[in-house]
Amino acid sequence: MAFARRPRAPLPLGRLWGSQRGACARAMALPRRFALELPGCTVAHFAVGDGVPGAHSDPQGLAALLGPPGRSYSLCVPGPPGGDCAARVRAARLHQRLLRQLRRDPLQRCQLRRLLGYWPGGGAGDVQHGFLLHDPSDSPDTRRALFALLGAHPEAPRLGEFVGDESRQVWQRLWELRDGAGWQQVGQEPVVAAPEPDLHPAVPDLPSSAVFPHRAAARAVLEACTPFIPEARAVLDLVDQCPEQLRKGEFPVIAIEGLDATGKTTVTRSVAESLKAVLLKSPPACISQWREIFDDEPTIIRRAFYSLGNYIVASEIAKASTTSPVIIDRYWHSTATYAMATEVSGGLQHLPPAHHPIYQWPRDLLKPDLVLLLTVSPEERRQRIEGRGLERTKEEAELEANSVFRQKVEVSYRRMESPGCCVVDASPSKEEVLQMVLSIIHNNCN
Repeated sequence: MAFARRPRAPLPLGRLWGSQRGACARAMALPRRFALELPGCTVAHFAVGDGVPGAHSDPQGLAALLGPPGRSYSLCVPGPPGGDCAARVRAARLHQRLLRQLRRDPLQRCQLRRLLGYWPGGGAGDVQHGFLLHDPSDSPDTRRALFALLGAHPEAPRLGEFVGDESRQVWQRLWELRDGAGWQQVGQEPVVAAPEPDLHPAVPDLPSSAVFPHRAAARAVLEACTPFIPEARAVLDLVDQCPEQLRKGEFPVIAIEGLDATGKTTVTRSVAESLKAVLLKSPPACISQWREIFDDEPTIIRRAFYSLGNYIVASEIAKASTTSPVIIDRYWHSTATYAMATEVSGGLQHLPPAHHPIYQWPRDLLKPDLVLLLTVSPEERRQRIEGRGLERTKEEAELEANSVFRQKVEVSYRRMESPGCCVVDASPSKEEVLQMVLSIIHNNCN
């Protein structure tokens, strides 16, 4: 970011955001805010525009955050207003395409950070996912490459560019591609430090993007995917064969959760054998063949797939529990906890607080009688994983590379409610853990 002559007076915020202001009346009335994920799992908040409640001028801090040396650029994919599920899916896929292209030449030399645009007190659809790109060399080729990238996507967002004046005040220039005129600067606003909201800005959006509260919400997402993911229709056909109203049989249903290398697979098999129980797994075998396809999609699509897998398993649970006990290798809790740990940036302190509604079991999903959470120390997990060549999803692989992510998953597990998790120390021998688990089941399910 270069410090140059003082920019001209800022334009009104309504002109700055143009067509995006129609998302909701609140969005038109309040300045735009941003949450930037920084190294060390911290989150910095800043705003663009005058009159931000609680905001304050912090030239030194913002200059250090957004440059110099170098120059920073921002782009956030506009989110659809209201509950337009198809538009949310399109926005998520555009975000993913942009991310992949930003990681290639000539832009891969730049530092890329996660950026959220939001309004305080916003709800579903008010969060815009994007990026802050910092070019340490301040090369003019970077802006040209960004113009070319965004110009190739008609639905792509505008480009923000951060500059400063002689007083070290940071400003955001907004660039827009206009028909027949190329890229034009359409606004310039001061950047100010903003207070951290009580709730992470991604949390209100979770029920419509990652932690779906009922079957219909997840189903709508995959329905929107059927034009470009043929397997989505196959999943929906299987889901639609499952009754919406299910009742558990008279035999106990126990879900066993845990991170990889906690002995979960061994314990579930041993418990099922000891209780002569039916062993089920989520996602079920009938859709597991498509996991690789959906794992490569954005969060909203990937999470809808796993959520609907739970409803298919629920149908199997209802039938099997009429004749024998049922053990489930992962169920709803793993779907929700991984989603929260992934979507809520920052550290443990940014997770939804305990007893937040997001930790509640979906109202239309068959509940187990008991949920067991197997835990081991990080050191024990590493020792178990070494040399085993475990097949893991991208999120499970992230557990090994990012200790904060692992802690967020574990804390989210412990905060789940109705039912909550009964924590089991899985560090002892297999035999001891099995006896401990059987004792807990006997004490809680008889």
